[in-house]
Amino acid sequence: MNKHPLLQVCFALSGLALAGTAMAQDAAMCPQLPANTGLTWEYRGSGDTQLCRALRSDGSEAFGLVITAKPTFDPSRSDRAERGTVDGHEVRWYRAELAQKPGVQARETVIELPNGRSAHLWLQADSDATLQADLLMLQGLRFEPAGPQVAGQ
Repeated sequence: MNKHPLLQVCFALSGLALAGTAMAQDAAMCPQLPANTGLTWEYRGSGDTQLCRALRSDGSEAFGLVITAKPTFDPSRSDRAERGTVDGHEVRWYRAELAQKPGVQARETVIELPNGRSAHLWLQADSDATLQADLLMLQGLRFEPAGPQVAGQ
């Protein structure tokens, strides 16, 4: 079992950054953001992989997710953290370590979408208060009834 799935996803997604293009109109491929957050989507896609980054007005990432045909995250029981919900799905958040950012609290989870695809979500917070606020905000994330679709399908 890989102990650094968030790092692995970051490397995999760096390929998307090179292959995909961020376009505002493609943000429809991402789930609906919670109301009144002031966040906007940055979308990058390549093949059947979709990367969505929720950005604050200053350009920093509030959270991100990748939608793929198969899960990109294999959680480790020893990293279990909070329980929560995302779009009505009960989830278990898992701690992630970021070697480059000691002191930052990182969490990630994976959910299966109604269309059979998987969404791997992650967030980073610099304090307990921010972490709890972000986990609460993610409860309002809404995937379409069939989940975001792959372009051309």
